[in-house]
Amino acid sequence: MVMKKLRLGLLGLGQVGSGVYSILKEKQAYLSSEVGVQFTIQKIAVKNLSKKRSVRVPSGLLTRDAYSIVRDPSIDVVVELMGGVGEAGRLVKEALRHGKHVVTANKALLAEDGDEIFNLAARLKRWVLFEASVGGGIPVVKSLREGLVANRFESIHAIINGTSNYILSQMSEGGADFGEALKSAQQKGYAEADPTLDIDGSDAAHKLAILVRVGFGGKVRFKDIYREGIQQIRAEDIAFAREFGYRVKLLAIAKDSKEGIEVRVQPTLLPKDHILANVNGSFNAVLMDGDKTGPVLLYGRGAGSLPTASAVISDLVDLAKRYERLDAEDALVFRGNSRTLKLLNISSLQSRYYLRFHVVDQPGVLGKISRVLGVHRISISDCYQRESRIGSVVSLIMLTHHAHESSIRGAIRAIDKLGVVKGKSQLIRMEENQG
Repeated sequence: MVMKKLRLGLLGLGQVGSGVYSILKEKQAYLSSEVGVQFTIQKIAVKNLSKKRSVRVPSGLLTRDAYSIVRDPSIDVVVELMGGVGEAGRLVKEALRHGKHVVTANKALLAEDGDEIFNLAARLKRWVLFEASVGGGIPVVKSLREGLVANRFESIHAIINGTSNYILSQMSEGGADFGEALKSAQQKGYAEADPTLDIDGSDAAHKLAILVRVGFGGKVRFKDIYREGIQQIRAEDIAFAREFGYRVKLLAIAKDSKEGIEVRVQPTLLPKDHILANVNGSFNAVLMDGDKTGPVLLYGRGAGSLPTASAVISDLVDLAKRYERLDAEDALVFRGNSRTLKLLNISSLQSRYYLRFHVVDQPGVLGKISRVLGVHRISISDCYQRESRIGSVVSLIMLTHHAHESSIRGAIRAIDKLGVVKGKSQLIRMEENQG
């Protein structure tokens, strides 16, 4: 066996960077003897040289000068694990210009600046590999590009943010409210001190942009992806959903059609026997519907030091095995899919809906709301009102048949103006069973 050798420069030694370092150290003998690959870490860029870390690294490997790594002629591959868009993007582009291949876990960078990076890599005949950017240790990118390459994908439904899934699971299983569940996620390390990107749907939207690019053969702009987070989900929504036989999940959804492609991130009611409804805690899952295979589910830990680092190692091994025979065509395995997909506006969506109204507990309220829904051609499949408490505000819950998004929004605006409705009404879209 001919030994494949690659010299690496790491940008970042945080959670994922530490995982990559520890796996390469632990698996060095296995990678050499069984896989035929030898990796040598030349340098690691960090912000703080004296910071205490979870792994012991020789001080001579560390530097604060990240640009010295991407410009170093002795380094073959730059592994970008910094996160963020601005500085990380500049370093990745500089690495490509200096003849390096790049492995990255940076979903935000690829979602927001992927065109420039992929086009630059193609022009310079360099690789950019990014298995770790979506789904942590789940090999979803490789599955889409290789194992399922014979398929045209009709839809992707994914739980790809472990923080939000953990919060919703805590609310569903333990009866916690949103604040309590978020605090628990932060204590366990699933949520950052500032959890905004996780709970507002941005992190899932970054990952969905990458899944669409790989799975649907074209691109959508990150800023055009419709997204709603889970901040407005209340314990009562979880409880009412359960009474109707549903569970609430934050889903990343892409659906292809003749008219265009739906791409959205949103809280969603799933039937309790839906395969994704039973993905709990910090786990992730990606359900893909191929025209040849039908539904395919990938499930596993979507984040964390070692699962994400495992995906980084997978890309490094893939690169090492091809490195000595890269040519113009081989280097362009992923061209970035320059074709722009026609993105359907959320207003054109047709779905079933869960509606929650806080209303004054008095006769005639149901009739007033039903009349508004009728004017907007929305029919109700189920209705539930809490037991009356005289002189108080009660919750009125409705599930609709299929309706147009534009009609639902118009109805909600009108209903919220009624004097008997107190506070902003809740709307959650529903998905049918699949798989």
